[in-house]
Amino acid sequence: MATDYDAPRRTESDDVSEDSLEELKARRNEAQSAVVDIDESDTAESFELPGADLSEEVLTVRVIPKQADEFTCSSCFLVHHRSRLASEAGGQLICMDCAA
Repeated sequence: MATDYDAPRRTESDDVSEDSLEELKARRNEAQSAVVDIDESDTAESFELPGADLSEEVLTVRVIPKQADEFTCSSCFLVHHRSRLASEAGGQLICMDCAA
């Protein structure tokens, strides 16, 4: 059941019997009405389906070479800054995430 969090809360001192029958019926109808917000910009074309053919899509990514103050972790093969170096044993550089 939907809850209206903006409505004023009832306390124990409020008497339920004070509500009129018409007010109770109106509240029940409001609670049962289901309104779905449909955004006009959400169309079927905006959704990507699994297994969709993306063969004609062209991706452009700018690749920056590894800098002098960076290293490649021997475990996860990600490039990290030197400050993330946890251990260096036998030429094997391990980042803090893989050492944990």
